[in-house]
Amino acid sequence: MLTDYFVTAGILIGLLSVPAMLAIYAEGRFPSKPMVTLILSVIIVAIAWGKNPAVYSLTDLPNVVVRVIADILH
Repeated sequence: MLTDYFVTAGILIGLLSVPAMLAIYAEGRFPSKPMVTLILSVIIVAIAWGKNPAVYSLTDLPNVVVRVIADILH
């Protein structure tokens, strides 16, 4: 279950870094800090997938996120 949290955190961090990356790129600057955040999120997801590769596939990711959200709310 801990790897589910890692996958969800990595996905959330990655999704939040994309708008920041686009905003900084629109200003004409290089998006170095959001790029580092995106790379960090990919590393977090890769570590979680490496610990349990048989559990996670692209079709299972929505179920993993919903399980984590349900666990947090309960």
